[in-house]
Order: sequence, then structure tokens, then C-alpha cells
Amino acid sequence: MIDRLSPRTKQWILRTFLAAGFLLPLRGLLRSQGPPMEEGFMLVFPEQVLRGYLPNEDFLHLYGPGSLWWLAGIFKIFGMLLEVERLAALVQMVAVVSGVTIIAKRWSRTLALACGGVSLVIIIPPIGLTALAWVGAVGLGILGVACATASVGEDKSERGAARLAFFGGLLFGSALLFRLDLVVAVGLAGISLVRAFDKRRRLNLISGVLVGISPYLVHIATAGPYNVFRGMVLDPVVYLRGGRTLPLPPSFTTLAGFLQRAGDYGSVGKLDWPLPTFGAAAQIAIWFWALLATVGLIMYVATRRNRRTGGTLRSVSLITVAWFSIGLLPQAMQRADSAHLAWVSCVPLALLPVAIRELLESRRGLSWTPRHLDLAAVLPIVLFISLVIPRYILNTYADFTAQTFGRHRYSYLVERGDRRFYYGRIEVADAAQYGVIPALDAASHSGDSLIVATADLRKTPYSDAYLYYLYPELKVGTYYIEMDPGVANAADSKLPQEIAVADFLVLSSVWHDWDEPNDARDAIDNGSNSAVRENFVCLGEFGMLPPSAPAPMDFIYQVWMNEALVAERGLPHGALGEHGRACSQGLMLAD
Repeated sequence: MIDRLSPRTKQWILRTFLAAGFLLPLRGLLRSQGPPMEEGFMLVFPEQVLRGYLPNEDFLHLYGPGSLWWLAGIFKIFGMLLEVERLAALVQMVAVVSGVTIIAKRWSRTLALACGGVSLVIIIPPIGLTALAWVGAVGLGILGVACATASVGEDKSERGAARLAFFGGLLFGSALLFRLDLVVAVGLAGISLVRAFDKRRRLNLISGVLVGISPYLVHIATAGPYNVFRGMVLDPVVYLRGGRTLPLPPSFTTLAGFLQRAGDYGSVGKLDWPLPTFGAAAQIAIWFWALLATVGLIMYVATRRNRRTGGTLRSVSLITVAWFSIGLLPQAMQRADSAHLAWVSCVPLALLPVAIRELLESRRGLSWTPRHLDLAAVLPIVLFISLVIPRYILNTYADFTAQTFGRHRYSYLVERGDRRFYYGRIEVADAAQYGVIPALDAASHSGDSLIVATADLRKTPYSDAYLYYLYPELKVGTYYIEMDPGVANAADSKLPQEIAVADFLVLSSVWHDWDEPNDARDAIDNGSNSAVRENFVCLGEFGMLPPSAPAPMDFIYQVWMNEALVAERGLPHGALGEHGRACSQGLMLAD
């Protein structure tokens, strides 16, 4: 019966199934907890851009300006709302899945549906709908692969093939505008394509890339060459890397990443998986090795196919995907946690059935029908994500879907006016909603400056950057909206000087027990703690961490006001409210 359906009907069935895959968890995703720093700065950075501030000059930004310009344009049209940012993130995920689906469809619609579905359930769970630059870059990159390789099709005219090559290059360049570090993946894929193309398509591909990256000239001219080089090369590659890298290979018994452990303990994966499987750390380790093996297998199959039938649409597609996947691997090698593994696996692991199908087809004496070949190719990846590594893929996807229908929802709303954020810990959300917000509302005036940071500023592994988003009338008082170890707390950091002249501080102890086997554990005294003690009055502290949380401080947030502002305005009335208490003056700030 299916065979009698028209190609157009089959195409609509494919789209419908993939659309359903996105829609099922969507309501849960829109109301789920967000990563406080990452989603926070992806809300704040574009708003800073709309106000005329420049990434790399006015605030720390480790990636290309493209994602900020894209989000700033979306916010300009639809408003500065959390839901707008999350729907923009959904569009980026759709781009990833679409690219994978288009490539797999060159073998069959069954593989297209399977590969697209696997990519979908891999890319959604890591941190929900957060419009991070990496996902947007990978989406543009894999669409570039799909577009450029389509120029090899036998039914393409010379002009049409050249146009596809140009647009593929344009997508590659746009991907680099989102994430400069995708240059390895784009470069390897581009070299593979240049070898397969004739002269005209090569020139068009390169022209497209140059047009795509040309807005970097605007960014360099406005932010300054050294600021761009420092922010996009020195900070992430030289200064930050030691504070974010996790050991390789990952342990089979211990989760190394702090956020991985917090998510495992907290609100991710609340549904019980019905099938027996491995422990959390073992799943991460197996996933890591399986990813390497998958990329190796795709390259092996692609090379064999290229030797037999080089220059065909399938062979060029497969070898380009193989090189692109190799270029993605540094992201997983740098930090092998579930998020980074998913951000890489969404392409090679999703396209593994294509490589398996190629292997099966090449076996002599195998007389299976195309449908049987498809099913045999899909079965291994389905079993792998269902039985071996379900915790961070299918289990989390199922949990978001359950949240859509009102079950297992572990997110807590923090809101001020029409701006809202969902936090994953109720005690932190309450401390912000009923403590920090009333205190700042009572004390601050429009135009005052605010810095959100860690309670002990000798360590800056993370921050609650979402609080900036809730206060659009206050100026961000620091270059380090995103707080990173080895950067914000560096000996030559600007943070002490920024603190001394800021009007308000919100200091958090939530991340005080951050513990990873890297340089983030190093306490660097650059004078930031002294700047707080010498220039600020503590208005109050709010919230208490639960006894199970291994933090020595007996507060979640503290709100501080600059002494000069106190002398000018006096202490605000009602800043503590009924949910706060006076600061324990011996604190708080470690010496």
C-alpha cells in the first residue's frame, strides 16, 4: 500500500512525522528549566547588541557575532521574550534535522525518516530550547553540506549546479559567522567538495564562503582587530580551555562535569526508563567511544564507496559528511559530557544507518530488498539509543514530552513584569522571586548599574546571568556577563575595577561548590572580593540551600549597594521584605 503512494504524499508523511517529533515535547520545552548562565547570556547579549554595545569590545563573547545578530533581529521583530528566544532555538534545531534528513533521503525516505528522527531526539535533550551559537552553526553547516553536494546530481544543469555550490558555500560561511571554531569541520568538508567539483563549482563554493564570512569585516572594524582576536581566539583557546576541559577518556564510574552531576541529581530524566541499562557515567563513556567508532566507520565506508563510484551524489555526500563529522569531534574531545556529545552526535550518529546500508549493499550474495536493507540499517542505532545510552537521549526526550502533558515538571518560574525565566531548583527560584527582585526593586533606579557574580569572586566558574534579563532598565556593569574560570577571575581581569564603580551587586553561592578536575578549582585573588568589602553595603541575603547541598554559605543570594549610592540616597526601606535577613557580616567573602 505504501508503495502505491505518490512521491509527494510520501514527502508529506516524512515531514509530518518529523514535525510531530518536535511538537510532542514543545510545550514542556517552553516551560522547562533553562541553564541560568547560557540561556541568560543568550537573552542578554542580543539585547546589548540592540542597545549599540559590541561583542568582544563591550562584553565577553567567545564565538562569532552571527548568532547575536540573528537573535537581535528576531527580538527586534517579535519582542524580548523568553518564548521568542526558545522558538529561535527550535528553528536552529530544525535546521540540523533538516540537513541530516535531506542527505539521508538520497538513499531512501525510510532512512531519511530514521536519520532525521535520531538527530531530533539527540539534539533536543542536552539543554532544551536554548539558542546557542553551536547548534545554529551546525545547522547551517550540515545544510551547507546538503546544498553543496546536491550540485553533483545528474539532473542538474551546469548553471543550477553552480548555483547550489554557491549557496552551499554561503551556508558554510554563515556557519563560521556563528562559530569560528567550526572552521575545522567546514574546512575539511570544503576541501572534500573542492576535490569533487569542477572549476566553476569550486569558484562558486569559495565565493559563497567569502560572502558568508564577509560580515566579519564589519565586526572587526567596529569592535577592533585585537578585541576580536582576544575574545574569539585567546580567551576560549588559551585562557578558558584549562577551566572547562574534562579528562579523556571519560570515566565509566564517575561523572566529571559539575553541571552533568547537578542535572543527574536534579530535574533531568525524572521518568524511569523501563528497560535495563548502564549507569549514568558508563553511558557517557560508551557514548564517547561509540561516537569515535561511528565517525571512523562512516569515513571507512565513504572511502570505499568513493573508490568504487567516485563523483556520484551518494559518494560525494557520504565522504563530505565523514570529513564534516571529523571536524566536529574537537567539541566532544574538549568536554565529554552529554551536551557536547549530543552537539556532535546529531550528525554522525544520526547518519550511521546510511553507512550501515552502504556496507550491506556492498556484500556479495546478499539479496535483500531495499526495504529490508533499510530496516537492517536502522535497527542498530535504535537498539543503541534505547538499550545502551537512553538516559540522556530518549529518556530525557520522553521526560520533556511528559512535561508537555503536565507530568514530571521540575521547573520553577521567576518573573518580573513580562520577563520570565524557569529555574530548576525551587529554593533558588524562590530566593530570586521573593528576595532579590523585591530588594532590587526597592533600592534601584533606572540607569543604575548591576553586576551578577559569584559570592567568592576568587572563583568564577558560572553565574546566574538570567538576572540581567529581568532588569532591562539597569545597565550591565561588567564585561563578564558570561563568567568563566581563568578569564573573569584572572589576575589582569577588569572585574575589580568594574565592581568598585558598580551601583548594585547580586552575589550567588549556588555555584560555590563547583568541583571539576580542571583549573576551575583554582582560587585567584585579583582584588574583586576586596573591592566588594571596601565599596559596598550588604542590603540583605535571601534563601537557604537545602542540607544536602555541600555549600558552606548559609544563603543563596546577597544584594549589595555601593556605599556612594547609599550616602546619596540613604538605605532603601523594605529591601529585605519578609523573605530576607540581615547579612552575616563576617561572611561571606572568603579571604
